[in-house]
Amino acid sequence: MKLPIALSLALVLGGPALAAPRPGDPLVVDRAVMLMRHGVRPPTKSPAMPPEVTPERWPDWPTKPGWLTPHGTRAVARLGPVDARSWRRLGLLPAGGCPGAATIRIVADSDQRTIETARAWAAALAPGCTLAIDHRPQDEPDTRFSAIESGKAPIDPAKANAAVLAEAGPGGFAALDARYRPLLTRIDTILCGTPRPGCGVSGTPTGLVTASATKRPKLSGAIDRASTAAQILLLEAAEGKPMAEIGWGRATLADVTALGVFHALEFRLVARPRAIAVANFAGLAEIVRNGLGDSGPRVTMISGHDTNIANLGGLFDVHWQVPGFAADDPVPGGALILERMHDRAGKRYVRIRYRAQTLQQLRSAAPLAAQGPYDRILPIPGCNARGVAGLCTLEDALARLG
Repeated sequence: MKLPIALSLALVLGGPALAAPRPGDPLVVDRAVMLMRHGVRPPTKSPAMPPEVTPERWPDWPTKPGWLTPHGTRAVARLGPVDARSWRRLGLLPAGGCPGAATIRIVADSDQRTIETARAWAAALAPGCTLAIDHRPQDEPDTRFSAIESGKAPIDPAKANAAVLAEAGPGGFAALDARYRPLLTRIDTILCGTPRPGCGVSGTPTGLVTASATKRPKLSGAIDRASTAAQILLLEAAEGKPMAEIGWGRATLADVTALGVFHALEFRLVARPRAIAVANFAGLAEIVRNGLGDSGPRVTMISGHDTNIANLGGLFDVHWQVPGFAADDPVPGGALILERMHDRAGKRYVRIRYRAQTLQQLRSAAPLAAQGPYDRILPIPGCNARGVAGLCTLEDALARLG
């Protein structure tokens, strides 16, 4: 049974909803495309950062660098039943039996963490069913997830570099370093015990590693290293490590949240600007368009990375903040969900939700509480279809994908 949108919102989100549609002309959700970040993993390198950043030995992890952990697997699996209930209520998944290829498509990047995230989620979404997962052999590059580097969607280096500098704002990177000096000092204290020359992340000013046609622009220096260090602390916390191991006992959960601003800031500078995002997301945009079209399945799930989330967030200029995380920081297992809807006349619309577990929920090994994960509809600037702030026409949504 397909429910009117106002009732669906109350059931699915349990939180604030968009303005109700006109009486007698309800909107019905008929397609969903989910882009989910992989679950909790260790740092992708060992050691996690260069030795000059800290004299400390980084904590041990139960898996290889960059691999999904058992704790991360369990956390992802807790989301499968939540998503299944939401989509069954909306009529996107069958009430019983296994969903087929016409109902659901699952795509994953070729990293172990993205493949295993898709597997854990699919197994919990439809227990006892074998759902196909579209992915390249592990560690074989997939051009859909690396459109710029693979040459699938070359960028204009001048425009990309200019977009980063424009996002940095007046005073450029020097002004950002000055603005975030207290937090840079705090992260140096966690890394070094006492801030001192030759230790920490703040000794080198932030700079730009410029783009080429097949290379995205990147940051260097203080903010780049602070972003990496902050993400490692966040992953330690999300893994459920004891506080004595998070930042060697020198970091609190409040520090983890506050320092996450560096990870989100890096994405704001080098992943969300449209000149970069539209190219880097080009391979996945094809999957999203298909999922929002009439020939696609009712549900499409893409298991990807934080960069992919930041790209899509930038294309629609949407923003979120999950408890325990900095604003716009992509949460492990968190997802942007595009929902296509139609009215009685057949006119189609798109809204966007962000669904993720809070930091405390990720740390816990317990089942999700009755209120479930964080789940919010995100306003889309410039969209006001049917007089509803943040609701796009399908045509507008597809245009934003590039």
